[in-house]
Amino acid sequence: MALLQPGDEFPALTLTLTGGDTLDVPAALAGNFGVVLFNRGSWCPYCMAQLRSFQRALPQLEEAGIKVVSLSVDDEAAAKEMIDKNKLTFPVGYGADADAIADLTGAFVNPEPRYLQSTGFLLDAAGKVVVSVYSSGAIGRLVPDDVLGMVRYLSKH
Repeated sequence: MALLQPGDEFPALTLTLTGGDTLDVPAALAGNFGVVLFNRGSWCPYCMAQLRSFQRALPQLEEAGIKVVSLSVDDEAAAKEMIDKNKLTFPVGYGADADAIADLTGAFVNPEPRYLQSTGFLLDAAGKVVVSVYSSGAIGRLVPDDVLGMVRYLSKH
């Protein structure tokens, strides 16, 4: 379980979305900067605050050419309720296999109950990691202002 470093290819993940659709990451983000967020679950207030902040910043993120996706181990009902309650319009995957995701990305896994700890990645247009933010607990996470600042800097240089 190696951590993903800047310049590493982001591994191919298929997210299951509510309603039965799937989304292949990073392919679905190709040609854009992408933010991939692993959240602990709909029960986590810190995760909900992070997802709401990305939703609020979505117009600025999209204007800067940044797409956002999120993923958790939640079941479909919990994911749908979270999406509706927080009015999330970016893709949110559910039912993730925490151990399989951890093996591919290096994300930390809570032992019992098993869920992914908060993890965030900024990807470039080719699907390579620009920044990875790993948390071993509830706090310490990627935030929209940092993403926007980094993308604006990279776009100028």
